[in-house]
Amino acid sequence: MTEMTLTAALMNNTVLAVAILIGLAALATALGFALLGGKFLEGASRQPELAPMLQTKMFIVAGLLDAVPIIGVAIALLLIFANPFITALAGK
Repeated sequence: MTEMTLTAALMNNTVLAVAILIGLAALATALGFALLGGKFLEGASRQPELAPMLQTKMFIVAGLLDAVPIIGVAIALLLIFANPFITALAGK
């Protein structure tokens, strides 16, 4: 196979990997927020006097949950615009 064909195949696979990466990160975050919100409502309904403390902790965990898709997008941008596999292929 020529280098151009290998590069095209590598970019096709990279785009597929990026789509899977971002999709799974979004799915995991959505499930995390759903579980977090449900458990917060459950805890606040059982003990309403603890609701402010639970709300603070919920927002801290929500901020940590947001880190998952942000890291996924950063890795996706790395793979699309500065793909280390293409550099390795060119140095072959």
